[in-house]
Amino acid sequence: MICRSGTSAKKLTRHYLPKRWAKARAPRTKAWSALGEGARTAYKGVVKPVEGTILTVIREAADRAVLAAAQSDDVGYVLEKTVAAARSAVVRTPQLLPVLKEAGVVDAGGEGLAIFLEGALKFLNGENLEIETIHGGAQNDIQFHIHGSALAVEQIRETISAMGESALIVGDETLIKVHVHAPNPGDIIKYGAEQGALVNIIIENMQAQYVDFMAGHTADERVGAENLGAILPHAKIQVSPATEVQTGIATIAVAPGAGLREIFESIGVSAMVNGGPTMNPSAQDLLDAIERVAATEIILLPNDKNIILAANQAKELTSKRVHVIPTRTAPQGLAALLAFNYQADVETNLQIMSAAAKRLRTVEITRAVRAARVNNVQINEGQPIALLDGELIRAQDDLAALTMAALRDAGAADNEIITLYYGADVDMASAEQMRALAQREYPAQDIELHSGGQPLYPYIISIE
Repeated sequence: MICRSGTSAKKLTRHYLPKRWAKARAPRTKAWSALGEGARTAYKGVVKPVEGTILTVIREAADRAVLAAAQSDDVGYVLEKTVAAARSAVVRTPQLLPVLKEAGVVDAGGEGLAIFLEGALKFLNGENLEIETIHGGAQNDIQFHIHGSALAVEQIRETISAMGESALIVGDETLIKVHVHAPNPGDIIKYGAEQGALVNIIIENMQAQYVDFMAGHTADERVGAENLGAILPHAKIQVSPATEVQTGIATIAVAPGAGLREIFESIGVSAMVNGGPTMNPSAQDLLDAIERVAATEIILLPNDKNIILAANQAKELTSKRVHVIPTRTAPQGLAALLAFNYQADVETNLQIMSAAAKRLRTVEITRAVRAARVNNVQINEGQPIALLDGELIRAQDDLAALTMAALRDAGAADNEIITLYYGADVDMASAEQMRALAQREYPAQDIELHSGGQPLYPYIISIE
């Protein structure tokens, strides 16, 4: 990850707006310096800050705000200068980031921040906010990636841009990312498929989303909106073709819960095997999956240390070429699969997938089945326990306190993303509370929450 605009904006608003937003028209310089605090926090929240993104806009807007506040006590004056600096920074983002210049666009996150500040200024001045009329032409938001060996980027950009609106097409000869709005996604998808292998296809009906949005607003808030007539049905399609379809290399993964299996399937796994702690699949189960896929070159992700042996046994029982990456947890398997390179051969993929799995740490929260002393940790039967990369590290009666302590042990503060997969016995409200607790403990990190559906483990957590 280079930069997440949403995360950076969150850092800014968390450290600035709740504390310092003007209550009157007479601020002091110190109050506006909080905007600088938010900017610095946003930079710290990214391992490798990149200029030409929202970070640049945040920093330059903050610097101008502090300077303007030293010149005047008028909130309107300071905010006008801040908005002007933000807008100027947005215009210059393509000069700082080549990918933006290539696509002929400005940074979207920075543009969003500038619009946010402009809205604040209009509110301060008592101006009405303009609501853009939505027309019925481009009803679908279409996104996909094209993989190939000699892709004609400029030709593809020109053709797809002519087929829709608000097109953003970037990439090189081997990978092109497409994002466009159009009334007919079929023509664009067909054209893309003619150029190369399509993956990560997402089609969303924007008018259906708009109807949902408008349903929650009053008539006065709908200024400029069209009457859409009958409510359109939701249309959301997510397709990530299995790796074997695109490359001839099949991927097979083991996962313990329905939610985790769905996530694996959404990112292109060829076949899934149900299993995990306490319900380890046999070598025969894995062999059945191996024989079921059409490919003869297979990468197998056991995702549990107790399944690695069975995976290697299954490898010896087939005439197909099976490669076992010894992933010990489901998050490691997901990281490996996400690293799969559709343009690389199997040997290269084995290297990059193995490296991706090793970079990620996993915390697992479960309960002890018996009293024991392990790794100098005394545990009681039924007591919540925490494992880090498969090794017992803590036992504690308070599940939430145990989870937060385990995250500290895993070095969560030095990473960017914490993802919680909650189990079959955890309701969504409880999971949201745990996510909120983690966010309070780690305000600089991006906290994600997904239903894993795994039994016996209330939480499986990845840190990356």
